[in-house]
Amino acid sequence: MAFSRVSLLMFCISLISFFFISEASRHHHVKHKHTHHHHIVSEISEPPLSVDPSNDDNAYNSTHAPSHPPEASSSSHDHGIAYNSSASPSPSPSPPKTAHPPNHARAPPPSNAPSNEDDDYNSTGAPSSSPSPAYAANVFDVRKYGAVGDGITDDTEAFKMAWDSACQEEDSAVLLVPYGSSFMIQSTIFTGPCQGGLVFQVDGTLMPPDGPDSWAQKNSKRQWLVFYRLNQMSLQGGGVIDGRGQKWWDLPCKPHKRLFLNENLTMQAIRFFMSSNLTVQGIRVKDSPQFNFRFDNCKNVHVESIHITAPPLSPNTDGIHIENANDVKIYNSVISNGDDCVSIGSGCHDVDIRNITCGPGHGISIGSLGNHNSRACVSNITVRDSVIKSSDNGVRIKTWQGGSGAVSGITFSNIHMNNVKNPIIIDQFYCLSKGCSNQTSAVYVSDIVYESIKGTYDIRSPPMHFACSDSVPCTNLTLSDVELLPAKGDLVSDPYCWNAYGDLQTLIIPPVSCLMEGIPRSILNNDIDHC
Repeated sequence: MAFSRVSLLMFCISLISFFFISEASRHHHVKHKHTHHHHIVSEISEPPLSVDPSNDDNAYNSTHAPSHPPEASSSSHDHGIAYNSSASPSPSPSPPKTAHPPNHARAPPPSNAPSNEDDDYNSTGAPSSSPSPAYAANVFDVRKYGAVGDGITDDTEAFKMAWDSACQEEDSAVLLVPYGSSFMIQSTIFTGPCQGGLVFQVDGTLMPPDGPDSWAQKNSKRQWLVFYRLNQMSLQGGGVIDGRGQKWWDLPCKPHKRLFLNENLTMQAIRFFMSSNLTVQGIRVKDSPQFNFRFDNCKNVHVESIHITAPPLSPNTDGIHIENANDVKIYNSVISNGDDCVSIGSGCHDVDIRNITCGPGHGISIGSLGNHNSRACVSNITVRDSVIKSSDNGVRIKTWQGGSGAVSGITFSNIHMNNVKNPIIIDQFYCLSKGCSNQTSAVYVSDIVYESIKGTYDIRSPPMHFACSDSVPCTNLTLSDVELLPAKGDLVSDPYCWNAYGDLQTLIIPPVSCLMEGIPRSILNNDIDHC
């Protein structure tokens, strides 16, 4: 009986011990499983890092466009909003096809040459996505002043008010033409001087009224956007200036002949007048009625990475014309139009043109000079490292009979010609009608250098054409490393010379046997106007 009790007691103790051991084991297993579960969750559900809005395509804040214009009583300082750009410049030589809303800066450094592909042109006004360096400034958005931007409403007054406010800002200011909108404005003069530097930032599209009949009767039809008496201004952006030129080009020839043949009556889309320290960068201009850009009486001008297009037969659509301008730099740009890519008028000196793709068009020209027996002076001009293609002329100097003055110190260097008529031409018998008579006075052309000019020419014209005045010969023409071959066939045309004097420093292709040596007696005996 005692043994039975002891056995029962031992059984109960064993059962209780087993129960506690089982519970302890189960608790340890559950605890380990719970800890492992939290470890897995922490790996797959950790929140992402915050997104930098400067790298987000959708980061453009539409609230930058106020829906109401400012009150008339507000001061110019009340109109600005702080604007900051934090992106760094892209090293890419050409913008990608997909455009993003831009960042703005006061004066970005020069970029590389733009793409030369036609399909890189965005007619919608989408800007280049190459961002600008960091700069905080007062920004005057034209929409805040009532601009609608639908391409139909006349937004001229809104632009004038925005300009007046930005111009009065003592610190540098940005007048913003925003991305994604098209603004129609009438002929307008934006007048200075302004209190500080001013950036006219075009990220959308600017356009004039559609054709001359749509222009206000009180407005001049000879100029559209004029920037007058300004210092330290920049016209820049990735937007488009659409000249809507087709209805101008379609005008009947006879009643409008003077408009298209007289350079003094030419319609100028964008004109800078009596201004200094100017920058034009990144802008795309298409279908200007006539001249695209004109710089009159300006100094220290820098044109960088612009793109100009117009049909090859559009009349008088010079890309960039300069007159009475000095210290001008035109770099890394593409120009295709119906007239000169760049034309250099009287009173210009110290001009450097580099890395231009020109054509179709009429090439790069000095002149025309000496019209209506006028005096013209042009000196120290360099055109280098450029391409001219499918153009009526290559590098040209053109003067009228009866003029006076001089063209000197001109260098054309490292230029590639592709199927160009008259790749090298001096024409001192320039005339736009049949009634031009030979006269005894002429602009004196001297000290012209042609070096490393190679490529192909259109066989309908000679590869070199030196037609100098009967009474005032061209002198000191220097040719070296020139090689021009026919674009079609194997027949090489002879160069043409008339009263031209110069020197061949290397073997020239085709050979130039018509250039005379030395200095003519007529130059030594005459009192030549050397400017």
